[in-house]
Amino acid sequence: MKAIWAVGLMTGTVLDGMVDIASVRTDGEQIHELGPWRLVPYPSGLPELLSEAMNAALQWQFQGPEPAIFAEAEKALSIAQAEVVNEFYSSSGLSARNVEVIGFHGQTVLHRPPMPARIGDTRQLGDGRLMAQMTGTPVAYDFRTADMRAGGQGAPLSATYHRALLERSGLASDTAVLNLGGVANVTWRNNGHELIACDTGPANAPLNDWTKRHGIGAMDRDGLLARSGRVNEQRLASMLEHPFFSQPLPKSLDRNTFSADLVDGLSPADGAATLSAFVGAAIGKALDQLPRRPEKLIVAGGGRKNPTLIDAIRTRAHVDTSLAEDVGWRGDAIEAECFAYLAVRALRTLPLSFPMTTGVRVPITGGLIAKPS
Repeated sequence: MKAIWAVGLMTGTVLDGMVDIASVRTDGEQIHELGPWRLVPYPSGLPELLSEAMNAALQWQFQGPEPAIFAEAEKALSIAQAEVVNEFYSSSGLSARNVEVIGFHGQTVLHRPPMPARIGDTRQLGDGRLMAQMTGTPVAYDFRTADMRAGGQGAPLSATYHRALLERSGLASDTAVLNLGGVANVTWRNNGHELIACDTGPANAPLNDWTKRHGIGAMDRDGLLARSGRVNEQRLASMLEHPFFSQPLPKSLDRNTFSADLVDGLSPADGAATLSAFVGAAIGKALDQLPRRPEKLIVAGGGRKNPTLIDAIRTRAHVDTSLAEDVGWRGDAIEAECFAYLAVRALRTLPLSFPMTTGVRVPITGGLIAKPS
């Protein structure tokens, strides 16, 4: 198949106030070229609006009509990200004439994994039709719903892109990819072929919520707070008894499944240290559930910038750990690249999820396509 240019957009559940935008030329299988990318701040007031929507989602829990704030936040987010695309077009050399699809993930406000007697559900704010009209480019969006309606976990969806990155770099099947976003997820190729992926547990979300709660800042920058504290091993052991860690693969999480409340009563430094250790230990438990334990991890996502978190993964998960940049990847662009890549797969009805990545019975595609009129 012919390789085409796609643009991807991603904003995570940690609500860092940024939009990631990146371009990829791909046929939906191989990465032919990586194009320009940017990190762009949201306009004033939008992060706060999205935070309000996420708080409303916690109360809603898929019961009854959607909160009214969803429509307001969805429109504001879609306009803001469409404007990011149009500015990207004017500054990158790409345009609606040579970009054939935009991958618009939207903002996840609530994710409910399936249970034995109930399919899961998920809600991402994002109006793909509005973005298509504003940018003049077809838009792939709502990537997760089809998977969940088919009984899948709806996450993680990054496995096919992680595989493409590993193959492009010529990395062996003993290497897995770990993404540290609001939650953490891992992708591994069993015998170099079968894709296996899952959420492993918390990552940045509870750490960021903990520092905000104590007025220390939006995050534990450089892991300095956690490094100054001491891990409460008794509390950590109790946290690791959560039923999630004994569930079989594949499995997924909402960003609030593991909250900062887990370390209530500890000092700010000890709480951050314990949450960081929890991330590393949870990753180790997930690696133990794979058919064969990977020997190496390549870490992507915002959490890779936290040295204390990386040290916790090395010591608690007992695995050789490298950063995305160590193998020549663009660490801040990977998630946006992923949704550019997935947009091409959605456009060409290639599978986005598989039995051992989200739990669907057979590989299925996903995403809706909106075209400009």
